[in-house]
Amino acid sequence: MTDTQKNKKGLSRRAALKTGAAAVGAAASSVITGFPAIWAQTAITLRQFGTGVSNLNAIAEKCKADLGITLEMTATDSDAAAQRAVTQPDSYDIADIEYWIAKKVFPAGVMQPMDVKKLKYFDKIVPLFVTGKLTPDSVIAQGTAPHTVGFVEAQDSKTFAKEPTGWMTMVPTIYNADTLGIRPDLVGRDITTWADIMDPAFKGKTSILNIPSIGIMDAAMIMEATGNIKYADKGNMTKEEIDKTIDFLIKAKQGGQFRAFWKSFDESVNLMASGEVIIQSMWSPAVAAVRSKGIPCKYQPLKEGYRAWGGGLGLAAHLEGAKLDAAYEYINWYLSGWVGAYLNRQGYYSAAMDTARKFMSEDEWGFWVEGKPAKGDILSPDGKVMEKAGAVRDGGSFEERMGKVACWNSVMDEDRYMVKRWNEFIAA
Repeated sequence: MTDTQKNKKGLSRRAALKTGAAAVGAAASSVITGFPAIWAQTAITLRQFGTGVSNLNAIAEKCKADLGITLEMTATDSDAAAQRAVTQPDSYDIADIEYWIAKKVFPAGVMQPMDVKKLKYFDKIVPLFVTGKLTPDSVIAQGTAPHTVGFVEAQDSKTFAKEPTGWMTMVPTIYNADTLGIRPDLVGRDITTWADIMDPAFKGKTSILNIPSIGIMDAAMIMEATGNIKYADKGNMTKEEIDKTIDFLIKAKQGGQFRAFWKSFDESVNLMASGEVIIQSMWSPAVAAVRSKGIPCKYQPLKEGYRAWGGGLGLAAHLEGAKLDAAYEYINWYLSGWVGAYLNRQGYYSAAMDTARKFMSEDEWGFWVEGKPAKGDILSPDGKVMEKAGAVRDGGSFEERMGKVACWNSVMDEDRYMVKRWNEFIAA
């Protein structure tokens, strides 16, 4: 996920908090208990950076109120986040990044493994991030599945463990199953497959996102759906498979199939709301943002399944002492429920669903997680109507959506070659 800005739904995409002043007063929450108000006296500030999807003003404000910890947040796009994590390790305390980024970053030694014994809600984390399976009989999807880079062997290790251990690379916080967004009033027919984005009827009215490590996975879903290729592993293509995929995209681009290539949340919203694009790669809250303008927009379930992503919070290697203690306190607070409910209400999923449920109404939980028709209006975190009574979430329940993940955002062995070829496609 990436960028910036704040749309009218209150889904902040660039939350840059510059609250350098010391925390004032003891402010333990009247709702959440178990978090000592010691940080208000010690004026702890944690510098967090990451993608805009979860670096949100509301989270920082609630953290300050509940813990007395000041969060200084900086939001950037995915590629910039990966670069900063490695090249500027002293510029942050908390890395709020995706798991495919962690695959690039953690071996560099700029983050420290997290002690599972210090994680109060570890047993509440959904099994996708521990075993890779939503249910015991689930098939693990291709790509960089979070559990494959979620643990290391020991406290001083940089090597990813094949099984869960007592040391996590990151604590998972947010994830989703992504698909194509459509304008049902303009496409003129049922959309059932990733291949539909290549329909000549939509020439000049389609878009995919221009973040190489994510865009290539959407391209892979399209390639397989059109019957052009069957990858051994979409998330780890050979050079030959990369070439075939990029050559296909270049040909489609030169033929005028694509209207644009977007990098930011707002770009995708504007393309769809204007009608310039009627079918494209999209994120769930962006679909909600288009709907909030009174414009029909749907997050379309497709027969081949979803492309998934997941993110989490990691600790900078330099953290120690009181700041390290505060960082663990913050992460435990993050999984205690309020933030999870806040993220769920935006169309994402919390990594600790059980705790999030306690901060949601029965109707909210039914709509967002169980796939039930809304009994009343469904509100965004800032209180605006997102869905009317009777609405059903696109794609259905949590189990239906996350149970149909075909691939995760990924870093390939041939990542550098893939990025080089992707840039050739964008420049073609």
